[in-house]
Amino acid sequence: MDFSERLKKAASRGAAARAEQAFADAAEAMGEEELRRLHSSRRLELTEHIEKCLKQLADNFPGFRFETIVEEGGWGAAVVRDDLAMAGGKRNNLFSRLQLTVSPYNEYHVVDATAKGAVRNKESFSRTHYQKIKEYDGAAFRELLEKWVLDYAEMYAAG
Repeated sequence: MDFSERLKKAASRGAAARAEQAFADAAEAMGEEELRRLHSSRRLELTEHIEKCLKQLADNFPGFRFETIVEEGGWGAAVVRDDLAMAGGKRNNLFSRLQLTVSPYNEYHVVDATAKGAVRNKESFSRTHYQKIKEYDGAAFRELLEKWVLDYAEMYAAG
């Protein structure tokens, strides 16, 4: 085989490699967009469930105010309560809060939820859970969020 034929074959292999890479890039971009769409729908499902659970918590413990959270770090909701306690003639403010959020889409391709809580000025409640977007189990995730709200309610009632 002379140089001219080898040059044509090399050019042909290069063109085939370029086409294959373009196809792979397009497939990856499509996969990334699909993951982003799935994350968005799952985040919406979880934030609606969080709102429902926290509104019920606020209904069962009068004095809690419900707040919707939409910020750079995530979407979700919180319940907040300020109490006044008198001890030895001194006034003391007691702050209680439970916040549940779902993180925005990230490069790790996971749905990530976080709970933070304080009971009467003590930051004593912190939970985190994540699942890969493709392995997402909505029922299990919602059940876990409910458990977190119940755990906090028990802590608040005991404190």
